Amino acid sequence: MTVNTTSLCFRNKIILAPMVRVGTLPMRLLALDYGADIVYCEELIDIKMLQCKRVVNEVLGSVDFVAPNERVVFRTCEREKNCVVFQMGTADAERALAVAKLVENDVAAIDVNMGCPKEYSTKGGMGAALLSEPNKIENILTTLVKGISKPVTCKIRILPSEEETISLVKKIEKTGVAAIAVHGRKKEERPQHPVHCDVIKAISEAVSIPVIANGGSHDFIKEYSDIKTFQQMTAASSVMIARAAMWNPSVFRKEGLMPLKDVMQEYIKYAVRYNNHYTNTKYCLCQMLREQLENAQGKKLHAAQTMQEICEVFEMSDFYQETSTLLETKKATLEAKGQDEDEQTDGADIIKMAVRFDKREYPPQITPKMCLLEWCRREKHPQPVYETVERPVDRLFCSVVTVAEHKYSSTIWEKSKKLAEQAAAIACLRTLGVPEGRRSEDVTNLANKRPSSPAVS
Repeated sequence: MTVNTTSLCFRNKIILAPMVRVGTLPMRLLALDYGADIVYCEELIDIKMLQCKRVVNEVLGSVDFVAPNERVVFRTCEREKNCVVFQMGTADAERALAVAKLVENDVAAIDVNMGCPKEYSTKGGMGAALLSEPNKIENILTTLVKGISKPVTCKIRILPSEEETISLVKKIEKTGVAAIAVHGRKKEERPQHPVHCDVIKAISEAVSIPVIANGGSHDFIKEYSDIKTFQQMTAASSVMIARAAMWNPSVFRKEGLMPLKDVMQEYIKYAVRYNNHYTNTKYCLCQMLREQLENAQGKKLHAAQTMQEICEVFEMSDFYQETSTLLETKKATLEAKGQDEDEQTDGADIIKMAVRFDKREYPPQITPKMCLLEWCRREKHPQPVYETVERPVDRLFCSVVTVAEHKYSSTIWEKSKKLAEQAAAIACLRTLGVPEGRRSEDVTNLANKRPSSPAVS
């Protein structure tokens, strides 16, 4: 598969850097509003992403990648589709490719983090730990370049010597990546250490692919006009900004910085519109307030425990109420539409009952599904067949079970596929007048009851 480098150009661009807990959707959209050309999401670990399912969120107008515990790991939207780069943490080529295939239709490019020095990244062989394994770097990047249609990039830190760094970068260039971002510090150096502009410049002159200079917030970049200075100092194709953008995202604005109050209110609007978790919203706002955290507003922000309370701190209660009402109305409309469609398509053929499964009503090793399966065996019917659907608007589940050529379902949508199937089994059993295994019933006829403890070999 040939990499598509025409869809996203990395030359002469100003870019929002990947930042853990900061680079979520509200910050990315705000950076684009102020003039960023490309935005990177925060580093997301391959194993965590592979557990996610892709869900179209019709209420928010977003695409969500949702973990088994229902937490949204990555949220994106149409507005950023052609300029968002998905950064992953990985140490395995096959896992990296699987993640890239999962998200490539919703993002503009894929990046591999090879520069993060933090333990949560390096302990799994990811981030800066990869810098000492050039063969693994080559394998991961080559696999990605050949395996997906979107551009592939990587972000590194410099090695102990300039010669080692240039050698590694040339090896990376041969993999076919579209660009390489270079944080101009060694992995043991921190923001207070000077950025090595000379090494970034040497890299820029040594390769033909775009080099993206990163690490200038402390020494150079305070406002938009400083970005060009840093680019000239490093001879880089583009500039990537992290902490200066975290402190005030309007650093991307050609006309100059906006008042922080205005910036924070615009950020909060995106956070509310896209249902960003209040803890993440609060964290990002705290990074913007910085030394003002000790004033009255900062202390109120620190005490806020909900998105509504955050809005109250910034005198945005009316916006919160209006937006929340709009979202709830949209959700209710979509739910009603979905329910009407369900009833029109298959409601007439299904025996429905408003029931749900509460495991507290059943012995630990007994479930309605077990009871139904045993009844089918006893009556010499084929085993039950479950068909479960997920409703995109709220990610709830409904299951239909077919028994002896009849269909049964609960009218109550459940939080998981398992609960929906148990509810369908209950609807069937109660319609048939068959015991469902509750504590108050006799369940001794279950020939295939699960053992109370695992067998020891």
